[in-house]
Amino acid sequence: MKTKIIRLIIAAALLAVAYVIEQNANLPLWQLLLVYLIPYFVVGYDVLWEAAEGIANLDPFDENFLMAIATIGAMAIGFLPNAEPQFMEGVFVMLFFQLGEMFEHYAEDKSRDSIVDLMDIRPDKANLVVGNDTKEVTPEEVKIGDTILIKVGEKVPLDGRVIEGASSLNTVALTGESVPRSVKSGDFIVSGCVNLSGVLKVEVKKTAGESTAAKILQLVEEASENKSKSESFIRRFARVYTPAVVILALILAVVPPFFYADYGAGFSVWLYRALTFLVVSCPCALIMSIPLTFFCGIGGAGHQGILIKGGNYMETLAKLRTLVVDKTGTLTHGSFAVEAVHTHEIASEELLRIAALAEQFSAHPIALALTKAYSGTISKEGIKNVKEIAGHGVTATIDGHNVALGNERMMQQVGVAIPQCDACTNAVATLVYVAIDGQYKGHIVIADTLKEGAKETIAQLKVMGVAEVVMLTGDKADVAQHVADELGINKHYAELLPDDKMKYMEELLATSSATSTLAFVGDGINDAPVLARADVGIAMGGLGSEAAIEAADVVLMDDKLSKIAKAIGISRHTIAIAKQNAVFAIGIKVGVLVLSTFGLTSMGLAVFADVGVMVLAVLNATRALKA
Repeated sequence: MKTKIIRLIIAAALLAVAYVIEQNANLPLWQLLLVYLIPYFVVGYDVLWEAAEGIANLDPFDENFLMAIATIGAMAIGFLPNAEPQFMEGVFVMLFFQLGEMFEHYAEDKSRDSIVDLMDIRPDKANLVVGNDTKEVTPEEVKIGDTILIKVGEKVPLDGRVIEGASSLNTVALTGESVPRSVKSGDFIVSGCVNLSGVLKVEVKKTAGESTAAKILQLVEEASENKSKSESFIRRFARVYTPAVVILALILAVVPPFFYADYGAGFSVWLYRALTFLVVSCPCALIMSIPLTFFCGIGGAGHQGILIKGGNYMETLAKLRTLVVDKTGTLTHGSFAVEAVHTHEIASEELLRIAALAEQFSAHPIALALTKAYSGTISKEGIKNVKEIAGHGVTATIDGHNVALGNERMMQQVGVAIPQCDACTNAVATLVYVAIDGQYKGHIVIADTLKEGAKETIAQLKVMGVAEVVMLTGDKADVAQHVADELGINKHYAELLPDDKMKYMEELLATSSATSTLAFVGDGINDAPVLARADVGIAMGGLGSEAAIEAADVVLMDDKLSKIAKAIGISRHTIAIAKQNAVFAIGIKVGVLVLSTFGLTSMGLAVFADVGVMVLAVLNATRALKA
């Protein structure tokens, strides 16, 4: 960048010197050409070289080729009969083209630096605990199971579980949230956060290549590869457009002079118009500003803790009209806790023990709540034939007794009748029934709570034009009805097995229109197939969730539902800027092209229609950085 600025300054100074020489020295035309060629080559040698390389590679039709033809023609036109020298104009075209290129690169570098700063989350060192000492190593040298020490002010180098210490972590680079996150022994932490207040000892659970930081960086690097339809169209358009305007310019220069009495005089007039036509027709503004707009939009979303995997998903989000949401972990916290234990002919502690023993092998949130609620030691002895049935529950043989634990479907499957629970007043609670040897022994009340801001977010989405919000859940019908009523959700389906979610997703997709899109929002772990099937899959709470980053098209790095509305807003803002640039660039160019065809424009106006429009479009594109 600095080198180009120096070249532009030197070229501008040399151009001023050349102009003074032209005005004060009566030089022959060919000597005056040599004077102007000095600033011309200083500022434009790289453009000429790239144009020559394109010709050599049989792929000449790009902006460098157009600039080379137009400026070389302007430098040579003065030698035609009855033609005025255009040396000054030729150098000016190249100078302003390079100035526009500089603005474009500056804007792109600014966008890239912004993303790099945002994603400056990969530490270059880790403190490996070896005996009673620590050894400074690279994160790549640390293995799963090793212990690392994270001092105050250091970035977390690898994902792992805290085994000693307590602290608060700055997660702004991952989630966009400035409020620190408190962690203590037993908590899982992810790479890229900054340790703020206390020394932590962490057992490493993922290698450097599989860490959250590495996956996010890979996601950002790959985002530019998923081109939007607008970007893809612009690139295809340029491949056809550029050779077409070269042919039109050639026709413009050669054909009209045949209608002049003096072909040579007519040729010089129409060659100048053709050269002006070429300068105007350069598609720089479109080719540069549209991809840059999406690039800036992705960077702006990243600052808000929203990772969008490409411009194509931005376009999909901008047209969103149907939002399908999973209940647990999305609309509710998903952090279950045992609220009450209701027993029949068995002690409460014994019922909890049986439930904890049966569920100890499961990673389901309800299973984790049951094992956490039991205060005794959970042993693996005496437990056989453990079988987890998706959407139902768990069966096992414990101390020689057949145990079935789960929802109403599980009780129906094992032929156990369950009584009505008059004491269960929490409408959003989940009941886990327990049967031993075919006899009902009680149930455990597991409570979940609605997320803060969920109701406001659903209302905001409707205002934004999301016509239908649909909730899918495996929970029982009365719980689903209560949540839907509380949040203002107009359609919901309850008591679904994992396969049922895909079936309803297919039905909703079949009824959606071609001009609108459907998004599914889930936790990215159990909902990967549905996330992949939706027009755009949005994973909530991607912080530390490998499945979320892998399966979704958009990853919200925290659990805030408001980020869904923000992601849609950013996408629409970005698309609007891209459309503004397209309309502005095409409109100005078409107008000036028509004027240049009839000789009503100068080379200076042609430069504005090309370089000036490009600079304005590029500057407009950078507005997408501000989400």
